[in-house]
Order: sequence, then C-alpha cells, then structure tokens
Amino acid sequence: MGVEIDPFHAISISRLAHELKAEGRSIIHMEFGQPSTGAPRKAIETAKQVLDEDGLGYWESLPLKKRLCRHYEETYGVEMRPGRIALTAGASAALVSVLTSRFSPGDTIVMARPGYVAYRNTVKALGMTALELECGPAERFSITAERLASLETAPDGLILASPANPTGTIMPADELAAIAKVCRERGITIVSDEIYHGLSYTGPTHSMLEFEPDAFVINSFSKYFSMAGWRLGWLVSPEAHTDKTTAYTGILFLAAPSLAQHAALAAMDEDEELQGHLETYRANRALLLEALPRLGLGEIAPPEGAFYIYTNVEAFTDDSMALCKQILQDTGVVLAPGVDFDPVRGKAYMRISFAVSHEETKEAIRRLERWFAENT
Repeated sequence: MGVEIDPFHAISISRLAHELKAEGRSIIHMEFGQPSTGAPRKAIETAKQVLDEDGLGYWESLPLKKRLCRHYEETYGVEMRPGRIALTAGASAALVSVLTSRFSPGDTIVMARPGYVAYRNTVKALGMTALELECGPAERFSITAERLASLETAPDGLILASPANPTGTIMPADELAAIAKVCRERGITIVSDEIYHGLSYTGPTHSMLEFEPDAFVINSFSKYFSMAGWRLGWLVSPEAHTDKTTAYTGILFLAAPSLAQHAALAAMDEDEELQGHLETYRANRALLLEALPRLGLGEIAPPEGAFYIYTNVEAFTDDSMALCKQILQDTGVVLAPGVDFDPVRGKAYMRISFAVSHEETKEAIRRLERWFAENT
C-alpha cells in the first residue's frame, strides 16, 4: 500500500471553477502559480519551425545547458560546466530526482511551514520524514540559520525556497550565507528551490550556489519564462554527485520534452518581453497591497517575490477551504486555501496569485470588495 499523502486542495477548487465556467459564469483564476501569459513569442516561433524540421526524439540539449551555465555566471557570478545540469520534465521531476538520488527512505528532510504542498508530500511519498518547522511573521515565514542550529538532531537534508511559495518572501544574502554555514557544520544537504528567481519586486534574489557550491538547485521555465505547460525544468548537482543524478534522472524520466528544450533556448534571450510580464505582476501586486487592508485582509506575509500574497483570514473564518469555495460561488474569483501550504495553521490563511492580467486583477478586486462589504 502506498503512503498516505494530502491532496492538493486548490485542484478541487479549480475543478469547481471550471464547472462554473462551463455553466457560463465569469471566472478569474487566482488559485495557481501559473502565468496568464504564454511562452515568449520567439520561443513559439522556434517551436513551430522545429515541428517542421525535427523528429523530436529523446534528447538533452547541450546548447541549452551551456546557455544556463552562462546565466549562472552572468546573474550570480557562479561558474559551472554543462555536465552539472540535468534537464528535467519540470521542477517536480527535478525534486524527485534529487530526493531519490541523494537521500534514502527514513532520512529526515526539514522544510518551512508554510511551504509548497509538494515538498512534504513528495518527501513522504518517497518514504522519508518531512520535518516541518513552523515559521511565522517573526521569522518572515522563513527558516533561519539560528533555528537550524538549535535542532537537537541534525536532519539529513533541508529544502529551502527563496522567493518562497506561498509567501513570496525573499531571503537576504547574509541569512543564506549563515544557513549554508550551519549546514556545512552539521552535515545537512541543501536543496534550494529557485523556481521564482527573476520575479522580485524589492531587490536581488541570490542563488544558494553563491554560498554553498555543493547545494542542489532546482529551477524551471514555468514561472519567469511563462512556460508552465511546456514542462521543462533543470537540476544543478554538486560535481561529485553529477553522475548519480544523471543516472537517476534518465532511469526515472528518460528525457525532458524535446520541443520544450528548443523553445526554452530561444526564450532565454527574450528579456524585454519577460520583463514586461514582471511589470504587469508588479502593478497587480501594488493594486492588491493597496486594496486588501480595505477588505480587512491587512495581515500578510512579505510578498517580495514570486506572484503570491499569503493573507490571514481568521477574522472571517476558521476554515479557509470553505471560505475559498464560498468566494468562488459568489464572485467567480478563485483563490487557494492555506491548508495546502500549512496543514496546522493553514485554515487561517489563503493565497492569492496575481499572475493574471492587470484587468483581471482590477476586476477581481471589485468583486472581492463587494463580497467582503456584504459578508463582514
């Protein structure tokens, strides 16, 4: 029998939203971290050309891996050879690859709570122990080096995310450096999820590789590059672990989608278009930060990056899942319940994704303002 894991509750909310849309209701999807924009224009043009010219067999793009190496050098000052990078079928496959190749059943992996639902569930599904550390406003919803150092027994691994999901918190360079130091001293392997890099509103996002060259780093083309449906991610492994990571990735997933690899290489040079998306998110964030206190939702995590606002709703409910369903039924705005990200305190929170268009954000605020005025 398989290990029992929690469902992704936002999926059931989304399913209900699609049923309402099929009935003719106007729906605004703010439940998932999925950009409303498509892949960059040049990426799509490249894909169309490849479809006419390439048989699309199993393949791993060396040009794409070399371009990623250049990205790390230009963005973070980190040099690496292409062989350290494994191309994967999304960041989810990268997470499975690193967990299975580096850890064993029974190992303990520590992570922040609230945190992305797949961290604890993937760890549990693979027979490992997910040790969630409650992180609240005092810690900016993030694990700290001090907290790691205080654990009586050192865990085998640490999953870290900056910018974080669901909070959008960005960890400063000095804290990342301190965490790296504690992990070296205590023999803790770092897995850094950097999928939201490029989406920052308050300053730079630092890679853990700047402070710990032996960290495992996960990333994807889904968020900043707006290519969620193309299912392409990558995993950077320490030099000594590269062969094992490559073996596991090939056995478990064979190869990343060939068409996506061609398109992603083109996407990496479309900064002007991608920065335009970021400016839309920035404007959406500003609208929500101005509007939410008027609704009584002023207690929020610091949305410094990604495209989420994680807000406390305990003044209105002790069941965020029920609240999200009611808001959907009454307004057509789809939001994510906090129980996905925090199984203990998540009933008091919900997550709002602002990865939609600016007009959709303004309309969602209008609908929510009416609803909260009528239901407070």
